[in-house]
Amino acid sequence: MTASLTLVILMAVLFGAGISVMLERSLTRVLIGFLLVGNAVNILIYLMSGAPGLAPILGEGVDEGEISDPLPQAFVLTAIVINLGITAFMLALIYRSWWLAKLGAKGDLVDDEAELAEDAEETADLIRSSAADDEAIQSLIEASDEEFDPLDEELEREASTRDTDDEGARR
Repeated sequence: MTASLTLVILMAVLFGAGISVMLERSLTRVLIGFLLVGNAVNILIYLMSGAPGLAPILGEGVDEGEISDPLPQAFVLTAIVINLGITAFMLALIYRSWWLAKLGAKGDLVDDEAELAEDAEETADLIRSSAADDEAIQSLIEASDEEFDPLDEELEREASTRDTDDEGARR
C-alpha cells in the first residue's frame, strides 16, 4: 500500500501546528500542541503499518502473507492511552497554576490555615469528650455496690502477665 498523500499532508500539518503551538508560553497552548502532536504520531504509526489485509487470525485456507500486522494497532492504542494520561496530568498542572495565580501572595497557605483550625477544633472536642468519659466511668465505679474480691485481682494479674508474655513472643 502506498501512503495516502492526504494523510501524509495531514500528519505534517498536525506536527507543524503542534510544535509551533507548544512553543508558546501558556500551559493551555502547550496542552493543545501536545494533543496535536499525539494525533500526528498516531497517523504516522497508521501510515507506517503497511498494506491492509485480512484479520490476524490463522485459519484453514488463509495465506500468512495476506494477514495484516496487529502490532501497529497495539502501538496506536498504547499511544492513545499514554496521550490521555499525559493530558490529564497537564490539565491538573494547568488547574493548579491557575489556582495559585488566583491566590496571589498567600499561595498554598489558605488551605493549610483552614485545615489547621479544623484539626485544632477536632482535637479540643476529643479532649473534652475524653475527660467527660473518664468522669462518667469514675462515677459509675464509685456508685457500684460491688465488693473488692482479692481472687479477682489475682486472676486479672495472671491474665495481664499472660498477655505481656504473648506480645513478647510475637515480636
